[in-house]
Amino acid sequence: MKRSGQRSPQPKTQTQRPALARSITDRLADVSELVRLRVLRILEQEELSVGEIAQIVQLPQSTVSRHLKILADGQWLLRRAAGTATLYRLILDDLPAESRSLWLAIREQLPENGDLAEDARRLRAVLAQRDADPQAFFGRVVGEWDRIRSDWFGDRFTPAALLSLIPSGWTVADLGCGTGNAAELLAPNVKRVHAVDQSLPMLAAAKKRLSGFSNVSFHQGTLEHIPLEDASVDAIVSVLVLHHVPEPLVALREMRRILRGNHASGTGGVALIVDMLDHDRTEYRHTMAHKHLGFAPKAMHKLCKDAGFASTVVTPLASEPDAKGPGLFVALARVSPD
Repeated sequence: MKRSGQRSPQPKTQTQRPALARSITDRLADVSELVRLRVLRILEQEELSVGEIAQIVQLPQSTVSRHLKILADGQWLLRRAAGTATLYRLILDDLPAESRSLWLAIREQLPENGDLAEDARRLRAVLAQRDADPQAFFGRVVGEWDRIRSDWFGDRFTPAALLSLIPSGWTVADLGCGTGNAAELLAPNVKRVHAVDQSLPMLAAAKKRLSGFSNVSFHQGTLEHIPLEDASVDAIVSVLVLHHVPEPLVALREMRRILRGNHASGTGGVALIVDMLDHDRTEYRHTMAHKHLGFAPKAMHKLCKDAGFASTVVTPLASEPDAKGPGLFVALARVSPD
């Protein structure tokens, strides 16, 4: 029996509604691009790898991977590992009911011509190649191969392995060595490395970095007055230093002076110079103490010739997508054999 003034218990109110699994707008956004519709169409027919999908839709693997992530996150696709590859498939009966209804409606509207017809043709070619190619594994994982190699072995083994092409008996000068990143790569592969820099703090950092190597010696000096004897090195490496030098021709003559004229291989010494192509970022003179706004390839050829090098090849380097600085080149300047 209820006492006077006592309120009846109120039903509990729900302060927060449970989130919907996925709204219709989410699902529509998933399939809002034609390329994703094309991917769904071919993956309903066959289980494929990233590389195979990229071949069929004729897009870069990175672009295909981005679209696959959207579709997989939206529960349109099933993923499974096959060895080191990831394979994708659309299985109609496994789609959420709302997505299955939407896909059936969309699929009825897709035309049997244009890109879809080409996709079907290329799908047949990819499947035929898979059946005929005993190395089909690499065709299936090409879109993920760089990631697989990196996951298994890291990113540094390729340059380290290529450096082993340098003759092990060479002496190499790293001019403007900075903190020693180039010397660190060279030291395991050559007889001796001379690390040269005019900055004592830079040399101190390089010594700390390279403390585990007994074949690296450190020298304070400028490129216009390299503290090494005549004809004392087989090769020179100078990375992003020349634009800091007031007189590049003097520096290049010094490089020519310390290079040997011949090797056991019968070739002359070689200088490898990496620097910036000519540019118009004049603020670098003030913000980073640059003496020169890069070097045009023709100007670099002339400088090396005037310095006494017998031949020079200047090659612009491909720019990294995220790089913010000017373009770079590598110049390979050789000494004539004695």
